[in-house]
Amino acid sequence: MKLYVGNLSKQVTDAQLSELAVPFGAVISANVATERSSGDSKGFGFVEYENAEHGRAAMQALDGRDVNGQALKVNEARPRKAEGDRH
Repeated sequence: MKLYVGNLSKQVTDAQLSELAVPFGAVISANVATERSSGDSKGFGFVEYENAEHGRAAMQALDGRDVNGQALKVNEARPRKAEGDRH
């Protein structure tokens, strides 16, 4: 199960996002989205769990949690739109 984690502080790193996610189960990946040109955080990221049950537990526990003064917004990630679908 892949989760979208929004409203991240610009200082949060991939490692810190992973640390937030690990208590809920086995994490496949944890990545903060960054600007291609500067490498600066876009303020959101994705966490992927091996098990959907662990993902749901993380979503429930982390949604609204204060991290670095900002309340996280956590929900199930939606599939990426195909390049031709963008408007």
